[in-house]
Amino acid sequence: MNSFFLLIHNISRNKVRWFLNTFALIVAFFLFGFLGSFYSAFESGAELAANDRLIVMNKINFTQPLPYSYINKVNTMDGVKQLTHASWFGAYYLDPTDPLIGYAVDADTYLSVYDNYVLDDEMLINWQQTPVGMLVGRAMAERYGWQVGDKVAVSSNLFSHKSGGQDWEVLISGIYDGKDAQTDTDQLFLHYDYFAQTRTSGGNTIGWMVLTTENAKGNDAIMVGIDDRFENSIAETRTTTERQFNKAFVEQLGSIGLIITAVLSAVFFAILLVVGNSISMTVRERTREIGVLKALGFSRPQIFKLVLSEAMFLTLSSGTIGLTLSYFALDAMGKIPQIQSIVPALLLTPSTVLQAVMYMLLLGGITGALPAYRAMSLNTVDALRRS
Repeated sequence: MNSFFLLIHNISRNKVRWFLNTFALIVAFFLFGFLGSFYSAFESGAELAANDRLIVMNKINFTQPLPYSYINKVNTMDGVKQLTHASWFGAYYLDPTDPLIGYAVDADTYLSVYDNYVLDDEMLINWQQTPVGMLVGRAMAERYGWQVGDKVAVSSNLFSHKSGGQDWEVLISGIYDGKDAQTDTDQLFLHYDYFAQTRTSGGNTIGWMVLTTENAKGNDAIMVGIDDRFENSIAETRTTTERQFNKAFVEQLGSIGLIITAVLSAVFFAILLVVGNSISMTVRERTREIGVLKALGFSRPQIFKLVLSEAMFLTLSSGTIGLTLSYFALDAMGKIPQIQSIVPALLLTPSTVLQAVMYMLLLGGITGALPAYRAMSLNTVDALRRS
């Protein structure tokens, strides 16, 4: 009888207990993978932010506009490398209750500042030279079956078209991909000029500016300089790094990280008590059997290793099943349009998997160490006397 067969035989001896322990661990690591991936998806915007990218927005909040004239004033300031701007469009397609992420941007500069989008040169030129052109991400194009050359009407729930209604007729000029899996490809980009000239109000304003700096070490001075430049003006500004901006946006949704940490901590603490107690009971029930193993020549380290490996095997096998289930659940949820619009980068990341494996090893070590030590310390004669 080899060690692995003995291990399987021991942990599956009480089928009900084995099933309940396995089920509890599967649930725990399913939640860890599922909730942890949601948190990573919310945080991905901040993680992907470039160190040298700054956001200039209205001091009140980012929904308030800035005068278009601010662009040239900021663009000529020392330390500013590139500058572009964007305005929230409030987009939807056919269904007003299904909002899309859409911006009116400067087509000549936007993709120079945001270099994490991958687009064929021909499509880029096509988009830049087509005033009514629209650039869409791969995920959004696949969701609606859009192809390059299609004419569609995207609507805004914030602005009205001068010709009446809230629809903008556009031509799909390009479909972009992301440099990595966490880049958001569920967005659309219109030409700012087309948007500004055809909306009924606010034609001389923009939403916010995005700029890159010559040297990230000089970000603080540039941020202070920009905000001082527009102090006491009709629209004071607040300049932050892109990372701070994205984190602040996520925090508006609530303390997601705190909630997820609290839930997972409660789950793992309960699992620790249940599984630890269960393994201790298993060892106590096998006291006489352990005495027999010692009498047959099993050394103290072998006994310790045998009991500890049972706990490790239980947590690793159950945790792997839980993580696998969370992968399929996330994959299914990531295909739901409403979920895509909120968390476009919803996937089980390598860092989440690595953390989960570390927790499996830690949980197995904690729950198995004490029972293994007791088994190792048993006196052979006393163990054989017990019934």
